[in-house]
Amino acid sequence: MLSLESIRIFMRAAETGSFSAAGRALRLSPSVISYRIQTLEEHLGCLLLTRTTRRMNLTEAGRVFYDRCLDIAASVERAEKSVETQGAAPRGTLKVTAPLALGRRVVAPLIPAFRERHPETDVHLRLSDHLLDLVQEAVDVAVRLAQMRDSTFTLRKVAEIERILCASPDYLAEHPAPGSPAELIDHSCLLLRFPGSEQFRWSLRDGDEVVTLPVSGRIDADDGDVLTEWAIQGLGIVLKPAFEVAPYLADGRLVPVLPRTPPLPVTLGVVYPSRKMLPNRAKTFVEMTTEALRAHVGAGLDLIGRRLAR
Repeated sequence: MLSLESIRIFMRAAETGSFSAAGRALRLSPSVISYRIQTLEEHLGCLLLTRTTRRMNLTEAGRVFYDRCLDIAASVERAEKSVETQGAAPRGTLKVTAPLALGRRVVAPLIPAFRERHPETDVHLRLSDHLLDLVQEAVDVAVRLAQMRDSTFTLRKVAEIERILCASPDYLAEHPAPGSPAELIDHSCLLLRFPGSEQFRWSLRDGDEVVTLPVSGRIDADDGDVLTEWAIQGLGIVLKPAFEVAPYLADGRLVPVLPRTPPLPVTLGVVYPSRKMLPNRAKTFVEMTTEALRAHVGAGLDLIGRRLAR
């Protein structure tokens, strides 16, 4: 007899393309995933997945079965949602991801309050400046600060975020400020670097044009807060969301560089799977996070506004 658990395991394996990724998402070992799918195939009397050294793919029978499983999952979700709308409290597991700085300052502080209001929920928070694969990691809610690309996820937009190039007065005293984007090539640029990172190319607005140029430096990191601290210490020029460096611009520890040719903005938003009926736990957390992000960004921009008004 088929079980919802077996269907859930099969769907996750099909979506991630690997037993290991499915196991991480479901908190099961790859051997358990393999055994459950093998048992399912024996019950159905057909092969659902073909395995290679790099990836699994659905067979024709597997794709037909997966499509039917989507219908089953949607029906179960509607059933759960109908109970939630009757006043039941949010419950179940919520997997959340966010960039390091915003995660530390905004998202992590929300979780104790969320758990206090909804004690029947479990929350797993993963902070990283890497853009995680939301499908492979089975993420329910993600805070993203990036140039958004097309996605199967729904975006709750918070704001378009202006970014700024900045450095310490000490650095600019030793290295004359660049007069044009092209002169950044001669400067020590502090880069957010990790596998797949595109941060070593900076795109700046020059009038109606966009100038994209390669930049480099002697040190880099995969944590944006580390780059900010290095900039304050006079080690180079950093590209940051304006609200993140607002306190340091306000007290003079950092000053703008090339203010007339600013970097392209990025979108700050909360993304979640594109489902017609979002689980109550995810919907509640999305609302809390969106409100908190708007307040945090607004406070940072107010600091910059007061500095410019002086």
